[in-house]
Amino acid sequence: MSLPSIDPYPLPDQRCLEHNRLSWQLDPDRAVLLIHDMQNYFLRAYTHGAPARRAIGNISSLIQTSRKARVPVIYTRQPPNQSRSRRGLLAELWGPGLGAEADDAEITARLRPAPEDTVLTKHRYSAFHGTGLAIRLRELGRDQLAVTGVYAHLGCLLTCADAFMADIKPFLVADATADFDADHHTWALRYAATRCAVVTLTADMTRALGVAGRTTRSAGGDRPCSDAPEAGTGPARHVPGTVDTGSPGSVDRGGDL
Repeated sequence: MSLPSIDPYPLPDQRCLEHNRLSWQLDPDRAVLLIHDMQNYFLRAYTHGAPARRAIGNISSLIQTSRKARVPVIYTRQPPNQSRSRRGLLAELWGPGLGAEADDAEITARLRPAPEDTVLTKHRYSAFHGTGLAIRLRELGRDQLAVTGVYAHLGCLLTCADAFMADIKPFLVADATADFDADHHTWALRYAATRCAVVTLTADMTRALGVAGRTTRSAGGDRPCSDAPEAGTGPARHVPGTVDTGSPGSVDRGGDL
């Protein structure tokens, strides 16, 4: 099985917040922003661009906001051309993964890491599994993790669950994530809100970080979409023991995303 072709759907709105059981508040002195697997391979599944285009806009806005608030930004990405032993059981469910196209592993151009950012290589759903993420958070003296990226019901949700079990407070940013469809996305948010995380929105996170964000409402009914410029340029920091999967950014295929 390979990734599905994902049809457009509207990103979640304020209604996704009603299931929150936790009342944690995001603190810029304790938080880290996680950009989860925003690589060309995963984004090509959004053949019509939406809702990934809106999520990318919101993530870009959060990156800019986080840098102004001095909140560290950490990226994850999966390497291409993994061996069967390295890919493990994921190969049985999703096939060989990244590598069929030369730029599969590159992070989409608008979100490319800056030199001060950390990029972690991962091989499983969770951003904590075998990546050193927990160690990096301890080094930074941070115990809150704002999770953005794809896919909401897979890596993003399991990263939130692992954070919770490590006593790291996760915040899942509903309109800065995307999924296979609205049903999967809604299910992931409800599970997170009732079991392991605070579900939030880009505008709320921007206010919590104390920096005025630039957001616009899309014609398609999605939540705020930033028109902020691209993230950083140049090589990002790679944690020792991880694998550099290529240059930090790339031009999106066909300009869809």
